[in-house]
Amino acid sequence: MTYLWLKAFHIVGVVAWFAGVFYLPRLFVYHAEAREKPEPARSILQGQYQIMEKRLYRIIMTPAMVLALAMAAGLVALSPELLQEPWLHIKLALVALLVAYHVLCGWVMTQLAAGTCQISGQQFRWFNEVPTVLFVVVVMLAVFKNDLPTSWTAWVVVAMVVAMIATLQLYARKRRLDQQKALGS
Repeated sequence: MTYLWLKAFHIVGVVAWFAGVFYLPRLFVYHAEAREKPEPARSILQGQYQIMEKRLYRIIMTPAMVLALAMAAGLVALSPELLQEPWLHIKLALVALLVAYHVLCGWVMTQLAAGTCQISGQQFRWFNEVPTVLFVVVVMLAVFKNDLPTSWTAWVVVAMVVAMIATLQLYARKRRLDQQKALGS
């Protein structure tokens, strides 16, 4: 029964953590694009984004990440034989990348607050897609374990990446055309 409680709260932690991991980089997009606004809108928007980013990171994301990791440690402690499973090794490596991404988000947030971040809104849009790919692979590993259909998984990941690239390129083109139209008006 303890295992199921740990697993349930692990899932709760993962869901809450990923809600933040998906949303914080989106705030970075808006924060970076606020640099292009005239005053006083620039200062107002940047101040508001700083508050939102800080609260999301410190009050939701980080505690959720700690919960997810603590519950995962509990699951492994109750079933140490899991450490012999190859799928778990891959999952743990991907989780390590996600933790690094989380820490990087904290660093970016600090740079944005200091006004020293030079990353553009478009670059943040790309940055925002990284955890999506990792998330899909982690979920597939958790569901399929050692029976993960690697060829299908590879195709799914490639299709996702191609769709993301196409979507981001089309959106960048649309924004460019909208800006040209606004300047021409």
